[in-house]
Amino acid sequence: MNINELKSVALAIVAKQKGILAADESNPTIKKRFDTIKVESTEENRRRYREILFTTQGIERNLGGVILYDETIRQSTREGIPFAKLLSGRGIAPGIKVDNGSKALAMFTGDKLTEGLDGLRERLAEYKQLGAKFAKWRAVIEIDEHKIPSTYGIHANAHALARYAALCQEVDIVPIVEPEVLMDGAHNIERCEAVTSRVLEAVFAELDAHRVVFEGMLLKPNMVIPGKKCPQQANAQQIAEATMRCFARYVPAAVPGIVFLSGGQSDAEATENLNAMNAMGTHPWQVSFSYGRALQAPVLGAWKGQEANVAAAQKALIKRCHLNGLACDGKYSSSMESAS
Repeated sequence: MNINELKSVALAIVAKQKGILAADESNPTIKKRFDTIKVESTEENRRRYREILFTTQGIERNLGGVILYDETIRQSTREGIPFAKLLSGRGIAPGIKVDNGSKALAMFTGDKLTEGLDGLRERLAEYKQLGAKFAKWRAVIEIDEHKIPSTYGIHANAHALARYAALCQEVDIVPIVEPEVLMDGAHNIERCEAVTSRVLEAVFAELDAHRVVFEGMLLKPNMVIPGKKCPQQANAQQIAEATMRCFARYVPAAVPGIVFLSGGQSDAEATENLNAMNAMGTHPWQVSFSYGRALQAPVLGAWKGQEANVAAAQKALIKRCHLNGLACDGKYSSSMESAS
């Protein structure tokens, strides 16, 4: 394990005003996204869409990394340049999603457990050869007002995340550890904070037990936010205060960065909440973003599968990257949404 290399990559991903584009949608997930714009989800259409994203001029100013899917890391531009090589050449670290999705946890109704540890060591070695500098594993934490997640469900996912992270660092790949407490449901912000606290405490205990080097990893968590069906929603300041209070208690200062997922928030909401956290002042870690839908929704809406719309789609991407880059410094304003 090359600790200096792990540290260097992790710090570069969350350098000033930089975050991550999550372009690691599985084929079923991207089909749903394409369905909204009436584009068939063929391999070529998926390749072309990712090519539009990755060749957008200027994204390297605000993107330190891009998460790829297994199909995507094996694809190339029209000129034959592998996507991983293209991104690396622009100073953007290529990453790879390595989990196999979540399934119901046996004997624990409502809990889920992410699969994919079998054969992971060998897959990581291959992804390293394909150019991956970091990886991602998502643990799905279902939540309701009272019963779930169970204590065992939390610890089972924390254990899997730590095993994954250790395997990554063994081959000098930076692990992005993603425990996501879902924002579905009717739970309030206090319930989300309580569950997120339990999850973070368990995750970092397991990471430490597995000898994962905190300086060579990144954390990709949910924000502390009420469920979508909760009658009492929270504003950006309330979300920022609850989130930072929670993370200050449980995330070691040695972790270089926290790259929040958007978790079903709109593009503007995700940016506003990220900005509110950074407007509070400095934190022990870089507070940044790892957004999928919150960066891509305007791009898909502009593209619509038509070559004539590529410039408009890329303009939409560069705008969202720029606004989230400003939010990393607490310099975003909602008035910027209407600016061209």
